[in-house]
Amino acid sequence: MFDASGQIARSAGGTMMPLRVLQLGLCVEGNTLLKGIDLTLSSGGCTVIMGPNGAGKSLFLRALHGLIEPTCGSIDWNGLPAAEATRHQSLIFQKPVLLRRSVLANVEFVLKARGLDRSDALAVLEHVGLAHKARQPARLLSGGEQQRLALARALATRPNVLLMDEPTASLDPAATRAIETVVAGACANGLRVILVSHDIGQARRMADDVVFLNAGSIAEHQSSKDFFDQPKSAAARDFLAGRIPA
Repeated sequence: MFDASGQIARSAGGTMMPLRVLQLGLCVEGNTLLKGIDLTLSSGGCTVIMGPNGAGKSLFLRALHGLIEPTCGSIDWNGLPAAEATRHQSLIFQKPVLLRRSVLANVEFVLKARGLDRSDALAVLEHVGLAHKARQPARLLSGGEQQRLALARALATRPNVLLMDEPTASLDPAATRAIETVVAGACANGLRVILVSHDIGQARRMADDVVFLNAGSIAEHQSSKDFFDQPKSAAARDFLAGRIPA
């Protein structure tokens, strides 16, 4: 389960990068929600997807995970379409959906479902700081602890890609820091992370590169340093300055 550096090992199938998205579009009931998205991501690192409300960030993330079928275009994960690549991925939502079982049973369930050794469950909980609550009902955990449990379940499956949709949006600074620490360690160990976040501070801390969405399209894609130092698009400059669009 754990490698020599103390991080959870990834699946034996190797990394699922690079990602290549070509002319991705999504229309629902005549409304264009995503349009003309082209994106290439190389292996490794943490990509943060940012943008104003309604920009299409969560929709794009769900499309990458195969939960939404795009109207047009393609998603290629190292030769696999999104629907086939999901077995190498884990997705964490803003509000975790937990089983009405113990903390330990929540992790054991996903390990059993993936055909992995359930005896690793307690070690994964230790990794995220929840081993002491293993026998407690998951519903009694605090919000930050519930999200750490969701993270434990995601990492337990040994994904090559971790997709996260604003996982700390409703958490306090201490709980946010706990999540970021685990994710940063996994990312440094080779896990590919794609994170949707509204939090500019979090993006500065976590991102190797930033994809900025606006009105369903990519307004820019730059390294983290370049994005925060010299954003190219007016929409990104307004977003970073806290200006509300007219």
